[in-house]
Amino acid sequence: MFILLGRFTYRRRRAVLIAAGVFAVLAGIWGSGVFGAMGSGGYAPPGVESVRANELLEEEFGHGENEHDVIAVYVDPTDSRTVDDPEFADAVRAALDGLPDSHVASVTSYWTEGLPASERALLVSEDRHATYATLTLEGADAAERLENYGEIVDGVRAEGGLETYLGGGFTSEHQLQELASANLATAQVISLPLLLLFLVIIFRGLVAGATPILLGIFAILGSLTLLRMLTYVTEISIFALEITILLGLGLAIDYGLFIVSRFREELARRGGDVAEALPATMATAGRTVAFSGLTVVISLCGLLLFPQPASRSFGLGGVTVVLFNIVAAVVVLPAMLAVLGQRINALRIPWPRRTVTEVVAERTGAWARLAWAIMRRPVPWLAGAIGLLLIAAAPLLSLEPGLTNHRYLPTDNEGQVSLRIIDEEFPEDGPATPVLDIAVVGGVEQAALEDYLRRLEALDAAGEAEVVRGDAELTHVTVTWQGESDDPANLQLVRDARAEEWPAGATEVLVGGEGGPALSLDSNEATLDALPWALGVVVLVTLVLLFFAFGSVILPIKAVLVAFFSLAASLGIVVWGFQDGGFASVLGFEAVGTTDLWTLGLIVIIAFGLVTDYEMFVVSRAREEYLVSGDNERAVAVGLQSTGGIISSAALLMVIVLAAMGVTATSLFLMTIGIGLTFSIVIDATIVRGVLVPATMRLLGSVNWWAPGPLRRLHDRLGISEGEAVLPPAGGVPAASGSGQERRVAARK
Repeated sequence: MFILLGRFTYRRRRAVLIAAGVFAVLAGIWGSGVFGAMGSGGYAPPGVESVRANELLEEEFGHGENEHDVIAVYVDPTDSRTVDDPEFADAVRAALDGLPDSHVASVTSYWTEGLPASERALLVSEDRHATYATLTLEGADAAERLENYGEIVDGVRAEGGLETYLGGGFTSEHQLQELASANLATAQVISLPLLLLFLVIIFRGLVAGATPILLGIFAILGSLTLLRMLTYVTEISIFALEITILLGLGLAIDYGLFIVSRFREELARRGGDVAEALPATMATAGRTVAFSGLTVVISLCGLLLFPQPASRSFGLGGVTVVLFNIVAAVVVLPAMLAVLGQRINALRIPWPRRTVTEVVAERTGAWARLAWAIMRRPVPWLAGAIGLLLIAAAPLLSLEPGLTNHRYLPTDNEGQVSLRIIDEEFPEDGPATPVLDIAVVGGVEQAALEDYLRRLEALDAAGEAEVVRGDAELTHVTVTWQGESDDPANLQLVRDARAEEWPAGATEVLVGGEGGPALSLDSNEATLDALPWALGVVVLVTLVLLFFAFGSVILPIKAVLVAFFSLAASLGIVVWGFQDGGFASVLGFEAVGTTDLWTLGLIVIIAFGLVTDYEMFVVSRAREEYLVSGDNERAVAVGLQSTGGIISSAALLMVIVLAAMGVTATSLFLMTIGIGLTFSIVIDATIVRGVLVPATMRLLGSVNWWAPGPLRRLHDRLGISEGEAVLPPAGGVPAASGSGQERRVAARK
């Protein structure tokens, strides 16, 4: 199949490139419209109790005045004016009165007419130099209200020398969205020049170095086009762009490195004959890249099994861009190579050039020597590597589950500042005090409700409980709480409230609350419930795909086990670095003391695909050698030597992309993902590829390549192992001899 694909792209190279160019232009024009069609958020798992409670209350009572979507804090920075000064009052009232009724349903402020004096006193700071107002937004749903927030975010700010800080759930969501876009742009400004520089150095030429960047652009444009199509049938989060850009560039570089390097090798081996070098490249590197890309796609499909809508956006963004990466690598890139031919080496850096023999027959280099050294004493090396990974994974034992909220924003962000001012300078139990929203379904007598309120107030960490609205069939009860939504005491408060006996006459009681501990608890539990299923499906399908790629049942199992050691180590580093604050001084953030389990789930699924990607490169090349020689140890050494430099280069470039996002991110959420994936790649490209792979393959010996007879025959019949039937060279350094059947026989000895 891949030999035929190589021949086809060679014969139709110009037509393929013209079609790809036309598609890229159209995709750039139409696909860029996805930016305006994307939503944000989507962290709440549908169907959990907290979401059901909020939906039930809103369906029955509407989005009422007690729903404080936005909190606007107004402060005189000079401390020379108070809320009693006309200049202060006029500036705030002008801002609030000017808000359009089409976007804002209600406003409650210090100057609201008819407001009881006791409630008015809660809206002014103790020194009277600050006040805050609460805003309820118009909108049929959260997405529409978030859109309305974007329309009034500038108008709500007061003039006259006052400082305005906006807080609340919609503010945090909007700011996370803006930070994601800004961080993405900053990361690309930093990473793209570095990527091109290192690619030119690695390939020792400008033409070869620029090729993977072009592939990445093609894949990203194609993905944006598909994502825009998907926005017509489902909501796509703005965070899908992050994974689209990351994987679009990162995997294009990986695949471009692997295919271009193999093409140059085959070109040298075959005396510069492009017509023979290209099919041979596709039968080996092209096949490996296709299977590698499919393993990443399978892994990313695991994100679709998480209940959070934002996970679906990440998954769809990742799947679409990887699919386009595969198309770019096995269709567009071969056509480019067919047109370029020997000119792939044009505009070379004047460094010493490797000879044909060095390119093709390099089998005793540094990577091979490392492999032989490890295989001479595999047990100590294996024990040492696993020991290091377990030490790195140890912080997982102190994991404290949390949820992404306002604390994941920069400490100087206005959402953080507004809440800090209210907490430090305003009386307790004001309208900004967070509450649990409890929906009591059924006709409940007043006496039963009063008894229920007393029992709720008696719970640990509970504040005041009261009925805020109700009718004959539904009562809305609130319970105030203090601190952070993921504090253990507040999470336990939710559990206790749910365990509390229902009031007489109630047919159902649902405990919820916008963005509070109820949602935090439900989201973490939903993630924990989904993660085993997602990993199970991903691992199972990956095992099947790796079997079809390697023809072995042992190597896929080994690949998955090694990947889990690598992932555990990287997650341990994430917990130590972000939850415990190990990276706080270096990256400039304030540790929150918890870890968002959903964020860890994203890292696990994405990293699993990436590390399996590298496993495919190494083992595929080792398999080529084993099919020729039947020597397991030689195959491991050759596989590591042949791919060690390429994988190290690919890992370096992927780290540049990921670290650029992690280091420049001002949101702790994006920072955690970027740095977490960076460590996954670093660990996999060093300890795993350099030590665990050769040590385990040496200990397993010929068992590496074993498969039961029926499965072996199934693998042979499928005809997807054409990497073992590479076209013979027309000249140059001899290639491995022997028919595909002879090599299969050698592999079974």
